[in-house]
Amino acid sequence: MTSSVQTHRVPYYSQWESADLVPEFVTGARSSADDPLWQKSGADSREEYAFWAPRICGMACLRMALDFWGHPVPPSVPLLRDALDAGVYVRTGETTVKGLIYAPFADWVTRRWSLHAEARPQLTAEDIIAESARGHLLMVSVHYTIRTLDPTPPQRGGHLVLAVDSGPEGVVLNNPSGLPGHSQEYHHVPWAEFDRFFAGRGVVLGRSRANPGLATESRT
Repeated sequence: MTSSVQTHRVPYYSQWESADLVPEFVTGARSSADDPLWQKSGADSREEYAFWAPRICGMACLRMALDFWGHPVPPSVPLLRDALDAGVYVRTGETTVKGLIYAPFADWVTRRWSLHAEARPQLTAEDIIAESARGHLLMVSVHYTIRTLDPTPPQRGGHLVLAVDSGPEGVVLNNPSGLPGHSQEYHHVPWAEFDRFFAGRGVVLGRSRANPGLATESRT
């Protein structure tokens, strides 16, 4: 495993305010509207929070990156509203959302924070290792069941996690919907396991400005 990113620990942010309650949220045992810390999100109501919390894995990854590089970290829902204005997400109905869309996301991150943000519609394990060695963080598209390393995920992609380091043996992930004490932060996943979940696309994030690429993520 490389040491380029782990020299400084990447802070962890869940897509729910109560990270310890993620097992209840993802199983449906507790509604997101019943998150006791929902007001920390900056949402105007429980209903607004409950709609967006399951959908903002990408914003949680961005918050981790912003904190890691010393930027102020906005609350999740105001950050999401800015992303909506930038075309990063598109409401397509009362209950449906298109996004996170990579190209406007990369452009928005570059303009607002002057970070390197490069959409990568084709991304390999070798690319992840190389970018990690450069000190970059990577938002990568995986199936959400990576949190338990499901032996038979139904598909690849659909959920964004932050690759905070990688090496020949595997990748280290901060997962916005990971399980506390198991797969939330610094979860090492061997490449052979990772391949079952990984859609082969993502966004590279770094300190310096870069031109955004073209790609989309259909949902978070």
